[in-house]
Amino acid sequence: MHTKLLLPNRFKKVGWVILIPATILGIILAYFQFSEEWLWANVFAIANDGNEGHYRYFLIRNTNITNTVIGSLFIIGAILVGFSKEKNEDEYIANIRLSSLLWAVWISYILLLVAFLLVYGTPFLDVMIYNMFTVLIIFITRFNYLMYKNSKPSPHEK
Repeated sequence: MHTKLLLPNRFKKVGWVILIPATILGIILAYFQFSEEWLWANVFAIANDGNEGHYRYFLIRNTNITNTVIGSLFIIGAILVGFSKEKNEDEYIANIRLSSLLWAVWISYILLLVAFLLVYGTPFLDVMIYNMFTVLIIFITRFNYLMYKNSKPSPHEK
């Protein structure tokens, strides 16, 4: 596996610093109801739902950007963590990285297929939103688990 597309190792620490708080805030935002949203701003929108179901294009609108900021931070942090080189990046680690990525894609699409078959209406929109993050979550989890598991000396080694 070519490592040309991997980021330098120093980005991994920055990624964890971004990813952990974004994950905590995302869980809080998803599972606890707040009477007030945190962040409002004027933003440029390529497309927006307007009055009476008509879409409006290329406009500035005032909107709540809490989900946007937290989701963007999560994605940035997860990309930095998942796609930064290890200190000693070798062929074995590249193989673990590829295997973890394949696992993540398989599991994510199996879950998506199950959702297509069993979830309908507005809850399906929630599933689709969460599905945006599953590939990165599964990849990072599996890759780090395999790296941890393989860092331990086996009982047959001395």
